[in-house]
Amino acid sequence: MKLSQVRPDEKGIPTLYVDGKPFFVRGGEIHNSSASDLDYMRKEVWPRLRGLNLNTVIVPVYWELIEPEQDQFDFSVVDSLLVQAREEGLRLGLLWFGLWKNAESFYVPAWMKRDSETYFRARKVSGEPLNTVSPLCAAAVERDAAAFAALMRHLRETDGETGTVILVQVENEIGLLGTDRDYGTAANTAYARSVPAALGTGDWQSVFGEAAAESFMAWHFASAVETIATAGIAEYPLPCYANAWLKQYPWYAGSYPSGGPVPAMRRIWKTAAPSLFTLAPDIYVPYCADVMDEYTAPENPLFIPEIRKDAVTASYALYAFGAKDAIGYSPFGIEELALDPAEIDKPPAEVMAALNIDPSAFDITGSKDYLAATYGLLRELEPLLLQYRGTAKLRGYVRHGDTDYGCFLRFTDYDVTVSYAPKLPAKPLGAGLLFELEPERFLAVGMMQGLEFRVKPGVDRKCGILRYEEGTVSRGQWVPGRVLNGDEQMSIRFGDRPECRMITLFQY
Repeated sequence: MKLSQVRPDEKGIPTLYVDGKPFFVRGGEIHNSSASDLDYMRKEVWPRLRGLNLNTVIVPVYWELIEPEQDQFDFSVVDSLLVQAREEGLRLGLLWFGLWKNAESFYVPAWMKRDSETYFRARKVSGEPLNTVSPLCAAAVERDAAAFAALMRHLRETDGETGTVILVQVENEIGLLGTDRDYGTAANTAYARSVPAALGTGDWQSVFGEAAAESFMAWHFASAVETIATAGIAEYPLPCYANAWLKQYPWYAGSYPSGGPVPAMRRIWKTAAPSLFTLAPDIYVPYCADVMDEYTAPENPLFIPEIRKDAVTASYALYAFGAKDAIGYSPFGIEELALDPAEIDKPPAEVMAALNIDPSAFDITGSKDYLAATYGLLRELEPLLLQYRGTAKLRGYVRHGDTDYGCFLRFTDYDVTVSYAPKLPAKPLGAGLLFELEPERFLAVGMMQGLEFRVKPGVDRKCGILRYEEGTVSRGQWVPGRVLNGDEQMSIRFGDRPECRMITLFQY
């Protein structure tokens, strides 16, 4: 059986292994409904993904289609997706759209939607029901777990020897919108009890204070996800994770999904759902790099299943892999990058405002070429990333915001000032990777940046450029191009396309 797994490499860095080898997910997530129509996938999706240098596509699978009648499973859509992905030479990450999608219960089967007495919904303090099945509804969680287990068992039987599917997301953007917690009967009874011993001693209010309601929901959502995930993993132990709708303005629980796996709830989620290899952010805000920093921790390797798809996404991809040792990176609505920007059906302005989405995240002008070039370069850099990551000889960086003008990097014998080019519409942000191959030899990769090398403080010498080359990297090996030892070395600048330069220094 070809089974992918996330485990530490020889340096202790959490790494996805596929077919026994480290695997960097250069991904793209398709739109929510695309995978429900196989003809649409064949005609409108797969052809548009060619040329993007992807190795993985993130696709939904829908509980309502898999179990249209109780205990009667239909995996025909899943089977066809596997066939199509294999034909394209791509791996799959599956999104299990089960009980919860974007804080609501959109994709539960019709037989569950109609039986709201057995499969009860969460309620506001007023008693108003939400379109969200309560995580305290054990009957619903058990049905979801049984369906997810059936899916994973089917994958083991049909894909276990091929390994097309390499990881699985359990549910999608969990939590409650419009209320800080569930105020239904079952929830009120549970809230009146002491917190679980693993979280502390006392009631929810005394242990968690103002975060009590959100913490309560985090425990119950995470516990439900653990029940569902472990049922599936018992059948086929693929790496599983949960994703998060970010905590963002206006910052109160319920304005974003209360109880989801946001950083403030990480300890609760890690305690209640230890089977998940990570908690992953969906990022549509302007401060993407800050979110990536926040979600990267020794116990929480960075995986980005959804992120904005405008031109800046190419810069963030470099940062994810080069600075954050990311498991993978995946812009959302990836099939649209092949379209004319004027054809893109953007969410209405009021929807983006309600969801706190930066409208520029959907401007795809130039995105296809920038992302394809960056993904192609990252593919060729993989041997170097594996060799140098986790050491002081590789530094990755990206512009973090409008007032971030650059960074200062220290290496063995030299320091480097990185200056970011001004932010421009439909262009990447300043970003790059700097490899110290030898004390005086550097491989620089990036876009929209300038570099200035200098000797260490206190050294009474000057820094000079012995050789300055443009070129490319092929499977980790430098392929030189022009030697730029004339006027070009007076100012080391990178344009909007990802470029590679080899710089050999000397002191005099």
